[in-house]
Amino acid sequence: MSNRSVIDIIRNKSLRTGRSYDLGKMGLKELWVAYLTHGTILLYFALIIASIIGVIYTFNGWIPVLASVVVLILGFPLIWYIIHRWIMHVPILYQIKWTASLWKRIHFDHHQDPHLLNVLFGSPLNTVPTMLIVGGGIGYLVGGVPGFFAAFGTSVYMGCFYEFFHCIQHLNYKPKSHFVLRIKQLHVLHHFHYEKGNFGITNYFWDKVFGSYYEDAKARPRSPTVFNMGYDLKAAERYPWVMLKTGAPPRDRPAGSNFRENKVESSKNKKAA
Repeated sequence: MSNRSVIDIIRNKSLRTGRSYDLGKMGLKELWVAYLTHGTILLYFALIIASIIGVIYTFNGWIPVLASVVVLILGFPLIWYIIHRWIMHVPILYQIKWTASLWKRIHFDHHQDPHLLNVLFGSPLNTVPTMLIVGGGIGYLVGGVPGFFAAFGTSVYMGCFYEFFHCIQHLNYKPKSHFVLRIKQLHVLHHFHYEKGNFGITNYFWDKVFGSYYEDAKARPRSPTVFNMGYDLKAAERYPWVMLKTGAPPRDRPAGSNFRENKVESSKNKKAA
């Protein structure tokens, strides 16, 4: 890709909604540019490099480092599942004034309009401390200080990996890979049919273990709260803090044409399955 085409993509106003890229209007080439130039991803890359340096300076053998990396890779899908299902999707966070803004940013905004890139990525103010405490903490227990750096760097890498495929799942693009197409179908169902299932991104093992996995729309009734996660007008009247922060009432479907686009996407994916 030439520098000229990269600049054209970055400056293309038709791909943007406010300060964020609209994934519903983008193809794979545009995603690569948006992803690799996004401030959050660039920060993650810097943290991965810093973690590698930390491992080098505290290195005392391969076993603690490799053990920490393996444990984090194997444990990441479960960590993601727990955070997604039992933190991002619980109503208690919007019912408390002091956590309402956090809940709005970490997931409500994404369900209100799943195409917007800026709210698809978690805020580093939330994700980095979580990776330090959970990922780094697990690494320290397994491999001491070098394990801390190795596991933290691995958790950041896994976050980058998940977020890229998360973008593809909302992208105006039909994957050629059957695996990627399938995880895209499952995630589209989470956002546009029934939000209380399919909490994974690339791995749905824990959905199957905890009974939240479903393969098609026939398996679950369509949820009336799929776009607002239960924070409807009635809830907003009682717990107004998210609505006050948003500056508008909660929506029961995404703005603009995104809802129609994803219904078409979902229909196409079902036929291709």
